[in-house]
Amino acid sequence: MYSDFLLIRKMKQGEESAFDLFVRKYYKEILVYCGYRCPDKEYAEDITQETFVRFFAKLSDYSHRGKTKNYLYTIAGNLCKDNFKKIKEIPVEESELSTQIEFVEHPMEHVLNKLTVEWALNQLPNELSEVVTLYYFGDLKLTEIADVLHISVPLVKYRLKQAKRRLGELFGKEGIYESGRTTYDL
Repeated sequence: MYSDFLLIRKMKQGEESAFDLFVRKYYKEILVYCGYRCPDKEYAEDITQETFVRFFAKLSDYSHRGKTKNYLYTIAGNLCKDNFKKIKEIPVEESELSTQIEFVEHPMEHVLNKLTVEWALNQLPNELSEVVTLYYFGDLKLTEIADVLHISVPLVKYRLKQAKRRLGELFGKEGIYESGRTTYDL
């Protein structure tokens, strides 16, 4: 498989296959990240696609430094924040919200787990929820999270520790995230 540097070089030269390979390489990871940041599956898919559209639109200006995946997470995170602001501005009645939830396509247990995780993440301040999402669901290292969020590694560690503490309080369990990267140990 090509490294990002070679893929970007081929994309800048206009090779169509390089664009396809690049999207296939990162699409799933960005979609998972957006899925935990957006309340609606279709919005998450739209934001994921928009992430790649914006990346490709600025491709000629892009200089490969660090990990391209981090840059994609930054774009996706900003788009999710913008989407969240739009949602806050549009009032939604409870009856409309209940009709938007689809239980048919997922097993009930998976739906309940996803709803529980989304609820818990929404209880956290945005800066804590973003670190948790990148660490547990984006599977990024602390240094990578620091690069994506443009903050220091000690601040990432602090936010992750605060998020773990608050999640533990939410679920009445002490230290539920203390060992390893357990994502659904809620």
